[in-house]
This record gives sequence, C-alpha cells and structure tokens, in this order.
Amino acid sequence: MINTGKLAGRTIFITGASRGIGKQIALKAANDGANIVIAAKTAEPHPKLPGTIYTAAKEIEAAGGKALPCIVDVRDESQVISAVENAVKHFGGIDALINNASAISLTKTVDTEMKRFDLMHQINTRGTFLVSKACIPHLLKSSNPHIVNISPPLNLAPHWFAPHVAYTMAKYGMSMCVLGMAQEFKDDGIAVNAVWPKTAIQTAAMDMLAGPDSNDYNRKPEIVADTVYSLLCKDSRSITGQFLVDEDYLRSEGITDFAQYACNPKYQDNLMPDFFLDVDPETILENFAKGGVTKQLAKDAKQSKSSDAGGGKVAGIFTAIQANLSSDLVNKTGAIFQFNVKGDEASTWFIDLKNGKGSAGKGEPGQPADTTLTMDSENFFAMFSGKLKPTAAFMTGKLKITGNLQKAMKLENLMNSLKSKL
Repeated sequence: MINTGKLAGRTIFITGASRGIGKQIALKAANDGANIVIAAKTAEPHPKLPGTIYTAAKEIEAAGGKALPCIVDVRDESQVISAVENAVKHFGGIDALINNASAISLTKTVDTEMKRFDLMHQINTRGTFLVSKACIPHLLKSSNPHIVNISPPLNLAPHWFAPHVAYTMAKYGMSMCVLGMAQEFKDDGIAVNAVWPKTAIQTAAMDMLAGPDSNDYNRKPEIVADTVYSLLCKDSRSITGQFLVDEDYLRSEGITDFAQYACNPKYQDNLMPDFFLDVDPETILENFAKGGVTKQLAKDAKQSKSSDAGGGKVAGIFTAIQANLSSDLVNKTGAIFQFNVKGDEASTWFIDLKNGKGSAGKGEPGQPADTTLTMDSENFFAMFSGKLKPTAAFMTGKLKITGNLQKAMKLENLMNSLKSKL
C-alpha cells in the first residue's frame, strides 16, 4: 500500500514497538513523517530477540519520522503514565494508540503456571486497558483520534478455548476493550477497532513457537502495518467497533496483490492461518486431507482393517499409505515422519520419505524423524477420513507438531501423489 502522507505530524503511541508487528506499523507511519512513541521494555539487547527501543528509533528516523523511545512495561502504571506525559510534552499530544504488546503461552489448564497466567492477563488485558485509559484524555483533544488493538474477533467457539484457555481469555480481553470502548467513546469521536492477521505472521514470537523454517508459510508483518495505516488515515467517526482481518480489509480497500506480503511467494497459496478465525483457507496442511483422497483413504482403511487381523483404523491408514509410496515422492519430500498416536489405538508409526522408494509402518523410524506428529487415535482417523480438517486440528491443539514444521507441510506431496493414483 502506497503512503498518502496523511499521518505527517501525527503522534502515534505504540506498545511493543521495538520489533515485529509494532515496529513495522511504526515504520509505515514514519514514512509519512509521523511522530512515533516507542513504548517497550527492551532497552538492552535481548539474547534471543532482535531490536531495542533505541535501534527501532534509529530506523524510524531513517524512514522519515520522529521517534521518542520510552522504557515501558505496560504492567507498570507509573511507567505508562510517565511515557504518556513525556509523549505529550515532547510532541504536543497523542493522536493514535496502537495496543500491540502481548504475551502468549499455548498451554492447557493444568500445564499453565500461574505466573504465566498472570503475565498474559497483565500484559494483554490489563496493559491494553491501562494504556488506553492513560491516552484517552489526550486522544479526546485530537482531531482524528484512533485506538487500534492487535487482537482477534470475539469467537466463542469452544475449540478456541480448550487447548489454551488462559491465552484465549487474555487475548479476548483486548478485544473486549474494543467492544466496550468503541461504544463508550463513540459520541466523542474516538475510533476503537481491532486488527488481526488472517495468516501467521513472521515474527520472533512465531520463530520461537514454530521454528524459523515455518516462515515460508507465513506473511510479513507489512500486511498488518498496511491495514493499521489505512485505518488510521480514515475519519475516526466513520469506522469504530470493528474487528478487522487484515487481508479481508485490504481487499475491501482495493488491494489485489497479496504475493507482496508472502515471506516466500512460492507458498503464497498455502499459508498457515492464524488463531481464532473459523475460515477455510487452502493451506498445505488443509490440502493434504481434502477431497477424494480422504474418502479413498477412509475406504482403504476400512478394507485394510478387515484383513489386518484387528489392526484397527490407524493400521488401515498406514497400509493404504504404504501402497502408494514411490521414489518420486521420496525425491519431492526428503523427510522422515514419526506419528505418536494416543488414545484407544495408542501406538507409534512412521513414514520414511527420505530413503529408497519410501516406507511406512509401525514403530519408530530407522533414522531420527525430521518431524513428529502427535494426535489422539480418533482425531487421527477423523483427520485422514476428512471429518477433521488438519488446519483446525493443528491450530486448536488436537494435532501437535514438533521438529521441522516446513517438512511436516511437505506431507502435501504424499497426498497429491495419492490423489493422482486413486
């Protein structure tokens, strides 16, 4: 999206702006000549994460904006108030607030330590409320005030709670701030909206969650930055209380080239969807279990079960897979997969698509697996029979993937091969 210059001289307060999505939003606005308040904790280089508030400030100023780096832990009320006061003193006011700072921990209830629970709620929900509360008196003086929370649409489907209820509660707290504050300040002209990515975004957090190899299937943070930028350029009285998904919003604004946002344009049609969106994206994980392939696998598995001396549904699936392996598939994939099946048919299986003509069977592979996939037996069969979408299984915690996620996604080759033969 081309810059319009509409944010020149506007002051934008951004939490968590030292890296990732927050910094990209800052750089986009800086191209217009905006004033950016970098409210983040990182004053000293982090051993694992890139960037500090000072390195971000240099990039913002190089892009054409003015920067005010502020050491801010959004859990600390005094630090928040001090940063807001400094921003007003330095730039004369605040025109927009981006609540971007967030903490994530995808753990089930019994596995969630209370200090981690508290961290997520203090940063995501309380931090968003606190920073908004501190900025609102100054936003009321702006001619075009905006608050944008980087948070998802409120979706109360149970499958977005069960695998990580603590995180979901904390993230939805940010979205509830949008719901309430948009109505509360509607007559005052403060726009309060949420922006959420349709696909996974390449950030340091994503690298830690899924590994750097996953980035081929992610988008760049620029797509979120373009969405927020376009929103900030609008009349605040014209749009408020909206839960916007980046791609859908940009399409409504006339953007048609989304290859520009893909980390790897080769995989632009097979991107990993983000959390909390009940969509049906054509992802690689989705592709490997849809259409006639899954129906045929279910049929093959049923037939194999009857001749497998009670081997079970899972055994039938691997029998069907073994029958369709080839050296060509091995050349395309070059990976070994281990499947840890839990539940009624608890067992370990493998697919070797790295050696010879490939092989599949029960037990651990003869060589270390590149990727390990763990799933309950009922969900496993449901996925291969087309009743459970792999994307939904992965994103809701029913399918756990460890190791090389990129190689896990190459299972598409296996399913495409099966599809061509069935």
